[in-house]
Amino acid sequence: MTKALRKAFEAASRLPDREQEELAAAILEELAADERWEATFAESQSTLKRLADEALKEHRAGRTEGLDPDAL
Repeated sequence: MTKALRKAFEAASRLPDREQEELAAAILEELAADERWEATFAESQSTLKRLADEALKEHRAGRTEGLDPDAL
């Protein structure tokens, strides 16, 4: 465990029990969300490759336009 995380947990341990439970639930939910994102991203690689290939094909065929960030 890093010093920063240890320090954060030490500070959190001084909170009232209810706030500790809420913080723990928020941390666990964030970690679970990160795991879900990683799994979803890993499963989407073939779709992302297909979309990238399609975009390159359209670009090479001259069916795309340059992006002007100032026009956004």
